Amino acid sequence: MSEIQAAPRLWTTCRDGEVILRMTKHQPGHETPMTIPQLFQEAVKRFGAYPALAWKSKRKWETLTFTQYYEECRKAARALIKLGLQRFHGVGILGFNSVEWFIAAMGSILAGGLCVGIYSTCSADACQFVITHAKVNILVVENDEQLQKILSIPQNRLETLKAIVLYRPEPTRLTNNLYSWDDFMELGNSVPDAQLDQIIKSQKVNQCAVLVYTSGTVGDPTGVMLSHDNITWTAGAVVKDLRLPATSGKQERVLSYLPLSHVATQMIDIWIPLKIGSLIHFAQPDALRGTLISTLKEVKPTTFLGVPRIWEKLQETIKGRVGNFSGFNKKMFLWAKTTGLNAHTLQTQGGSPGSMNYHVAKKLVFNKVRSSLGLDHCHSFLSVAAPLSQDTSEFFLSLDIPIGESYGLSESSGPHSVSSRANYRPLSCGKPLSSCKNMLLRENQDNVGEVCMWGRHVFMGYLDREDATMEVVDKEGWLHSGDVGFMDSQGFLYITGRIKELIITAAGENVAPFPIEDLVKTTIPIVSNAILVGNRAAFLSMLLTLKCEIDQVSGEPLDKLSWQAIDFCQALGSQASTVSEIVDSKDPLVYAAIQQGIDAVNKEAASSAQRIRKWAILRKDFSVRGGELGPTTKMRRYLITQKYKSQIESFYL
Repeated sequence: MSEIQAAPRLWTTCRDGEVILRMTKHQPGHETPMTIPQLFQEAVKRFGAYPALAWKSKRKWETLTFTQYYEECRKAARALIKLGLQRFHGVGILGFNSVEWFIAAMGSILAGGLCVGIYSTCSADACQFVITHAKVNILVVENDEQLQKILSIPQNRLETLKAIVLYRPEPTRLTNNLYSWDDFMELGNSVPDAQLDQIIKSQKVNQCAVLVYTSGTVGDPTGVMLSHDNITWTAGAVVKDLRLPATSGKQERVLSYLPLSHVATQMIDIWIPLKIGSLIHFAQPDALRGTLISTLKEVKPTTFLGVPRIWEKLQETIKGRVGNFSGFNKKMFLWAKTTGLNAHTLQTQGGSPGSMNYHVAKKLVFNKVRSSLGLDHCHSFLSVAAPLSQDTSEFFLSLDIPIGESYGLSESSGPHSVSSRANYRPLSCGKPLSSCKNMLLRENQDNVGEVCMWGRHVFMGYLDREDATMEVVDKEGWLHSGDVGFMDSQGFLYITGRIKELIITAAGENVAPFPIEDLVKTTIPIVSNAILVGNRAAFLSMLLTLKCEIDQVSGEPLDKLSWQAIDFCQALGSQASTVSEIVDSKDPLVYAAIQQGIDAVNKEAASSAQRIRKWAILRKDFSVRGGELGPTTKMRRYLITQKYKSQIESFYL
């Protein structure tokens, strides 16, 4: 006997629940709602013969058209039905971005299930939690490494799991519930199209289609429920606000390489392309360990999405090349940077950047820099997941690459505010999406308050977590972000920190850590990561890591210093080439230079309570595998303070 469904509210925590859509009376925000299958079908009608997905096979790019893509997704959906996928139960996807990832995701939704991305860096325990919580019926995994992770979990702890599909390579030994990708795709041949069509037809715009799991720095992650309308409306709103062109001759191109379990990546890679007919190219799994730029040069994307760490790495690449320039070329580069920054500063003040010097700099320097990164066809440069440092933002702006920061949460279907060339201010997150409301709660004397949101992008609720849902959605339906920020007179949003990350000193002063950390990294070039500590303490202290080389296979930071760090040391007269050499000997030249940098930062402090009194260099840089960084390389403050608890306590002995 099924439960009687309550009348829809603005939120729900039931996997099969329905919500009231937050539609406005007038455009924008009053667009006709559509399900994800309807969005896909519309894309096939508009762009059917255009290539949709491209991947490398034996050094050659293979493609699927939108029509072929849809048919493959229908095959996957019928196979999932054959394997026993239940309505509103999960299809878990564990692996690097691929055609199979997309087909499994879309197939799960067409079949009436929930698309559940699982970060490939998740431990077996974390995978078990998501599989159990989302009631995953079928799990699609990339390779044997991920398969062994799942097989290490006792079967009695995975009660809802009915089958596993391995998509790369072919499994060496098939069991009753383990399938190769090819065998899986043939399973649904006996399921009639009419049965699938009936499931598609029964889907509602205000029901859940996608589950996005938050990182869960404290306790278990929460399952963010996104409805069909959350996805389809938000994709359309971003297209309009970024003025992304629909395919008409020149096709938009995107490189898929960031984790698809992250909502921002899904929005750029999967959902927006269905709106405008973009062609998605899949990067190699080692993209973040060295092949990204070479693939960018091949693909030449028109939109490029990066997290701050990616932009920092590209910045280091450019600086490394400039370091090898002759004297004249180096002077030309520095002149062009000054010209570019002045031109864009003038533009943000309402002027025109089109001076003669700007055009010369563009021809001689800017175009060459873009070409060297594979970004010469790119019109939208985007950064998400964490604040972009002022140094990196200004560096690229001076090279005529204005990086538009986007701000949002999993709970806002990704973007709440976006930057575009038409709406751009350095260090701002742009303006809220059209028809989405922004409210600042409990503003202080500086007009800084908690960012609250309202709109069709606001999520349905946390799966099976009414308590957590009611903590972030108030009685009027506003989503409380937990972030603090302010709006300028022109409507641009600036994020200054997270409420939970604010450090409250023993004297009761609130300190936002990010601006101080950013200034330390900018002032002291050898520093890779800086994390401010001192909650309830008499003074502030800081943990530092140094820039070092990365193992190209594991992605782990090595002991050997990066070339930038070595240059820094040599300029001081130090011969250190490893982190351990500096830490073990407390290299007097390096330590003195860092202290000098800390002193310079302290001079900028708004009060004595915001000055750094003590600091220490850690022996190893932060990494995803080490646990200090999340899958999108965002710092996980709580875990860092727990991992380095003894070092932090030593500051206050």
